[in-house]
Amino acid sequence: MKGYIVCIYENIEDQEILKNYASKSKSAVEKYKGVFLVRGGNKITTEGKEFIRTVVIEFETFDKAKKFFYSEEYQAAHAILGNSVIRNHQIIEGA
Repeated sequence: MKGYIVCIYENIEDQEILKNYASKSKSAVEKYKGVFLVRGGNKITTEGKEFIRTVVIEFETFDKAKKFFYSEEYQAAHAILGNSVIRNHQIIEGA
């Protein structure tokens, strides 16, 4: 089954830090053959809390999504964020 990274941002303190993170993490996504399904964009909140940004990345398998997240490449990108964002991040197996 496919694997997904779902990341919902509650707060972004520094857009430049986020841009640097995004640039670095993109190469890790590509290495693990991930495909961005959602990367920000227009949205309508119909229920629940309003979040400022959502990202969804699809991987061939749940295991590949896990390997991506725990990889040296992604963890180096992740370190760029530091405490500049508040987000909810999940690795989810597809249906």
